[in-house]
Order: sequence, then C-alpha cells, then structure tokens
Amino acid sequence: MASTRNLVGETAAGNERGKVLVMRDEEKAEEDDSPSAKRSKFERFPLTRWELAAALGVFFVFSTGLFCIYLIMPAADYGKLKLPRTISDLRSLKDNLATYASEYPAQFILGYCSTYIFMQTFMIPGTIFMSLLAGALFGVVRGLFLVVFNATAGASSCFFLSKLIGRPLVNWLWPEKLRIFQSEIAKRKEKLLNYLLFLRITPTLPNLFINLASPIMDIPFHIFFLATLLGLIPASYITVKAGLALGDLKSVKDLYDFKTLSVLFLIGSISIVPTLLKRKRIYE
Repeated sequence: MASTRNLVGETAAGNERGKVLVMRDEEKAEEDDSPSAKRSKFERFPLTRWELAAALGVFFVFSTGLFCIYLIMPAADYGKLKLPRTISDLRSLKDNLATYASEYPAQFILGYCSTYIFMQTFMIPGTIFMSLLAGALFGVVRGLFLVVFNATAGASSCFFLSKLIGRPLVNWLWPEKLRIFQSEIAKRKEKLLNYLLFLRITPTLPNLFINLASPIMDIPFHIFFLATLLGLIPASYITVKAGLALGDLKSVKDLYDFKTLSVLFLIGSISIVPTLLKRKRIYE
C-alpha cells in the first residue's frame, strides 16, 4: 500500500515538474517574440567587418583630400568658421566669409565645393545651409550653378558608396520603404527617368534615401545622374534665392510653405505626364 502511495506521489510530482518546464518554455518563447527581443535583434549593426573597413577607408581618403585642400587655402580665422545649424549661425558665417570670398574667390569656391561634396557623400546634415550660403555670397545664377553641381557630384559619390556597402545598411534602416520603392521602380522600368525626376523635384522621398537605394535597385547611373542634375534645379533655385534675403528668413521651414510645395508638385507632375499618356494608350 505504501509503495502504491509513493508511486502515485512520484507520478504527481513528475507531472508538476513537467508543467513547470512547459510553462518556462512558453515564457521563454514569449520573451523571444517580445518587442524588446525583436528590437535588440533589429539593432544589431548590419555591416560586416569588410564593409565597415571599406566605408572607413573611403571616408579616410575623402577626409585626407579635404584636409589637403584646407592646407593650401589662404590664412583665415578658422575659429569663427563652423558648420551652421541655424539661420542665426548662417548669418554669422556669411558675415565672416564675405570678405574672404571676395579676396580669394577661386580658393574659396574650391573649399566650398569640397566641403559640400564631402557632406553630401557621407550624408552629413546641413547641406541646405550650404545652399543658402551660396545664394547669399554668389547671387542666384552662380549660386544655383554651384549648388546643382555640388549636389549632383555628392549624390553621385553617395550612389557609388552605396553600391559598395549600402545594401545591408538600407535594408536595416528602411526595410518597408525599400520594398515600396522596389515595387514602384518595377512598375516604371520603361519610364524610369520620368519617375526619378518626379521624386527629385518633389519631397515625396528624402534625397538621402534615393541616393542610397538607387544602386540597390539597379537603376543605371546615367539615369540617376540626369534625374539628379535636372530634378534638383527647382528646389535649389528656391533655396539659393532665399539666401539673398537671410535677414527675412526665420527658419528653414519657411523655405517650403504650402505655396512652394504646390509649385514643386506641379513641376514634378509635368515630368510624369508621358508615363500617364502611355498608360492611357495601353488601356485604350
């Protein structure tokens, strides 16, 4: 009788231990599927050691070139020079650079272009202030030429940098946006230039994303280059022209009010008219 009771007790205890183990396994599975666990997996750095070394190597080469350019620049009070982050900083920088730009125009333009392209290549925020500065120092015509040239050159450098190491980075940062972009590109293979022109002219997608995602989507460089060169002109004109009246500008947000955005979308819509007309013919 006692042995029977012991056997029943051991069986019950074994069942209890089994239930506890099952509950622990379920809790562990729930933890693995929890938002915090997914977030920790998502936050893993996407680049391999080789890709990171390649990125640092390219950055070192560009930085060395930029440093060498500054070494040959005429002497100046570099303590007063810094990348602007506000309109107030930009006004101070413009006052400090006005005399220098008039006395050494060629050297200044070389330094300006090198800095702009460097910032655009490595996605350093602040190029909009550089565009405003071009308008303030050079006027609309020369300023627009400089901004479009530098923005196109920097975007092209960013394109090739992304071609080298960009795929894991873009997939990590914007997975959903990249899938949408891929589907839109697939629909417009025959009129890709028109579509990219629309994206460049309008603020539909950030220019940074377009620069990084385009080589991943196998967009030919000549189409990317032409769309960038032409598509940046309207927005660059607005920014450069605003640089002529820095005293009236309170914030960068004032550049793109409802009226300005409407004009940009109107111009952008014109670029996709051929695509719409072709679709209409197909349906007919």
